[in-house]
Amino acid sequence: MRTLRVGLVGGGPWARRVHGPALVAHPGTDLTTLWTRRPEVAAELAGALGGRAVGSFEELLDDVDAVAFAVPPQVQGELAVRAAAAGRHVICEKPLAADLDAAREVAAAAAGVTSALVLTLRYDPDIAGWLAGVPGGAGPDTVGSVRWLSGSLLGGPYAASGWRADHGALLDLGPHVVDLLDAALGPVTGVDWAHHDEPDLWRFSLRHDGGSHSTATISLRLPVDPSEIELAVFGGAGRHRFSGGAADAPTCYARLLDGFVDAVHGGPPVMLDAARGLRLQEVVDEVLRAAG
Repeated sequence: MRTLRVGLVGGGPWARRVHGPALVAHPGTDLTTLWTRRPEVAAELAGALGGRAVGSFEELLDDVDAVAFAVPPQVQGELAVRAAAAGRHVICEKPLAADLDAAREVAAAAAGVTSALVLTLRYDPDIAGWLAGVPGGAGPDTVGSVRWLSGSLLGGPYAASGWRADHGALLDLGPHVVDLLDAALGPVTGVDWAHHDEPDLWRFSLRHDGGSHSTATISLRLPVDPSEIELAVFGGAGRHRFSGGAADAPTCYARLLDGFVDAVHGGPPVMLDAARGLRLQEVVDEVLRAAG
């Protein structure tokens, strides 16, 4: 099996702490090329991780089989479409793009290549085990909940992130929690209600195929350190609880790469792909509109 040549787009904390080290360490990938809008950042990151810093996105595309994006959604949306149109496989962050129309364009373009969405929690062994223990077929007698509280926008490497500041936890954590509730209780069919309290407390309720309902409470601006994640399903499906901290992102990313590399080489398709990202963004967009 040929090693997959991967280019990394982005030079922020998430690229440095997660994407880059995981791509270097994985036996199926070779981090060959790096590009950011600031050449000095790309050069510095290439010095730390290896690979070659290039001066344009087009030059990166010419050098790789796949592209990993660690950039804001408004940047990722445009570049991911271009990468997929050039036949490059893509690893995308969530949300897919800055708005729903742009996310649809990404999903449509990525349908012709292998894509993966960085939903780290789904690759966490403990959470995967919890999900595996929740019976399928939840009905009206079952409810679910997620609570994810963090202080990461109060200080630290992600506090200066502009896109996170725009809608806080909803754009960053929202896709994760919608994905988990959808996986645990069945496909989300709509939003019952949503409420936003300043500066960054989001609460919303979802309804699911089969008649079950779920609620989520999320924030990135509460003095909680380390982050706290609680998942629960109660009712006809029994009692299933999980409580813990944030997943170890580099380990989860390595598990994502296992499936991504395998899919590129003809193995089973990646289920958490750009199409999944579009569906999650549709629900998050509905939450945003319901919250007013």
